[in-house]
Order: sequence, then structure tokens, then C-alpha cells
Amino acid sequence: MNLYIILFMVGFIRTLVVILIVYYVFKLFNKYILPLILENKIRQMQENNFERNRRQNQTRRNEGDVIINHRAEKGAGKHTTDDGEYVDFEEIE
Repeated sequence: MNLYIILFMVGFIRTLVVILIVYYVFKLFNKYILPLILENKIRQMQENNFERNRRQNQTRRNEGDVIINHRAEKGAGKHTTDDGEYVDFEEIE
């Protein structure tokens, strides 16, 4: 019977040690590593936004500039008949 109690205590202590190790590893990860990862991702997103805004500002055209879109000409041969909605009016006397 003494052997079962000793084995139970050893297993219990081992479980507590593993739980404490996992807890402290998780705590250290959140304190040191996670902020570095988030900071890197935020910096990357800021650089992407800056680059996108820079490209967008370069492609802005002045008012009155004429722009010919050649891609629109390819689809010009296709004719769609979209006459809109038909509304039936009644005459009021």
C-alpha cells in the first residue's frame, strides 16, 4: 500500500512540475516573443500601406487630362441592350 501512495505522489508532483513549466513558458512567450512578432507584423503592414499610398499618389492625374483606356475598346463590339425599367403610366383627369 505504501508503494501506491509513493507512486501517486511522484505522479502528482510530476504533473504539477509540468503544469508550472508550461505556465512559465507561456508567460515568458507572451512577455518577450509575442510583442516582437506583433511589432514586426505592424511595421510590415505600415510599410505596405505607405507603399500603396505612394503608388496611388504617383498615378494621380491632373484635372482635365485625357485618358484613353484601350481595354474598354476591346469590349466595344459587344452591345448590350439595357433600356432600363418599363414604367406604365396612367392618365389622371
